[in-house]
Amino acid sequence: MGTIFLLCCQVYIYKFTKHYTRVKKQVFKRQSPTMQTTEKTEPKILELKTRLSEINDIEAAASVLYWDQATYMPPGGAAARGRQLATLQQISHSKFIDPAIGQLLEDLRPLEKSLAYDSDEASLIRLTRRKYEAAVRVPAQFMAQFSMHRTESYEAWAAARPSNNFRLVQPYLEKTLDMSRELANFFPGYEHIADPLIDFGDYGMKADFLRSLFADLRQQLVPIVEAITSQNPIDDSCLHQIYPEAQQLEFSLKVLEHLGYDFHRGRQDKTHHPFMINFSVGDVRITTRVYENDLGQALFSTIHEMGHALYEQGVNRDFEGTPLAGGTSSGVHESQSRLWENMVGRRQGFWKYFYPQLQATFPTQLGDVSLDTFYRAINKVGRTLIRTDADEVTYNLHVMIRFDLELQLLEGSLEVRDLPDAWNERYRSDLGILPETDTDGVLQDVHWYTGQIGGMFQGYTLGNLISAQFFEAALEAHPEISQEIEQGDCNTLHNWLKDEIYQHGCKYTAAELIRGVTGDALRIDPFIRYIRRKYGQLYTL
Repeated sequence: MGTIFLLCCQVYIYKFTKHYTRVKKQVFKRQSPTMQTTEKTEPKILELKTRLSEINDIEAAASVLYWDQATYMPPGGAAARGRQLATLQQISHSKFIDPAIGQLLEDLRPLEKSLAYDSDEASLIRLTRRKYEAAVRVPAQFMAQFSMHRTESYEAWAAARPSNNFRLVQPYLEKTLDMSRELANFFPGYEHIADPLIDFGDYGMKADFLRSLFADLRQQLVPIVEAITSQNPIDDSCLHQIYPEAQQLEFSLKVLEHLGYDFHRGRQDKTHHPFMINFSVGDVRITTRVYENDLGQALFSTIHEMGHALYEQGVNRDFEGTPLAGGTSSGVHESQSRLWENMVGRRQGFWKYFYPQLQATFPTQLGDVSLDTFYRAINKVGRTLIRTDADEVTYNLHVMIRFDLELQLLEGSLEVRDLPDAWNERYRSDLGILPETDTDGVLQDVHWYTGQIGGMFQGYTLGNLISAQFFEAALEAHPEISQEIEQGDCNTLHNWLKDEIYQHGCKYTAAELIRGVTGDALRIDPFIRYIRRKYGQLYTL
């Protein structure tokens, strides 16, 4: 609510905090009062919901325009689309920072205090207040200007990337950096200029904490990467034959439906950079991209975005039209895409069921390729240039490079004009490879060209860590999940995720949710255990 600029730049950016470590696991087990309970006796909560629903409708309309821009809109519509999005954003933001909403939130403090912490109404008031107090700091005119700029920047990136022309988009990125700093400065008192920007996606996280967390993770991962890449590489040539687009899409749709994606409340389309977007709990869409010479591209980007969509489709429908309807942070959201893509979709047991169907779809390409060969191919570890193509072991190194560059740009120690060289040097030093073009370098990700600089990438690594912690908890609660996946049955896992995570939407902060589900705070240990176990077997470490 009131933060459409985030919705449009990364689509699934949400907020979390790390303050409520006192939350106990049983909070998630008992039933909360329904949202209708107090509507009959408390007209102010009804008025708040009515206002929030109207704002939500405006934001949903803007989301539809963004989805159209990224899928079907002709290039000639870019200028008008930027104006349209800016207009809707300004209206939405102005309505959300209306003093009447602030007064309603003040009037509802007694009701909030009288209710259980985990009641729907108390959660709605608490979350709306947090968003309102942040939104009133940002002028509506700035929001509109930033929205229009991001639309223009996206179109420049869409032209610059295929033509390998960073200079085409450089002035847009310089303006994005200036506006990102301006946005951060609406929240004075920060320890690091990136902190307010990180808050938008991962509420409560700080740059210094993330630097320390990532340093610990890097220390664990680098020796594993070196041990694996010192061996002979796995042969993944079976994935790089000609796989017709239509057949790839047809197979991916079957997988989506089998895993529980509800096509009555969703659809899949093609785009430059895959994403998930929701217009309501009843309309949650995903996109993918297809390379006919790379079977894994569409297959795993589809499962990845499905993970985001399952989260959104699993939100309590009573939350519709309120800030509670959505994922609680970018890190938790990413945990679901990575859990389904990697811990399920790249699992050997998963392909014991699906591989015969894939072979039947592509008999010429895969008819003589064994399951073991295919499994090893889709889990090949290597020093690659493209983040979205990176394996589970090296992926976080890609994220850390981007995170560090964001901080340097915001701090002023790195100029935008020097970003391509800085990018290339980090890839040389961290991964031992050098991009030959900016297309495979600084232009590969859309994030900085449709959003802000700062707070755009940390959620990916947080998601990997959280996914492992959640998956361990799921297996502890239901050891049968592993065997069921081999039989093509993911219902127990899906239902556990819906009960423990999805249905709550934004009721709980990420820290509360992680502790409530797993009984512990965020840790890197489950992820490292997962990597060592899986890749220790694949590479005999």
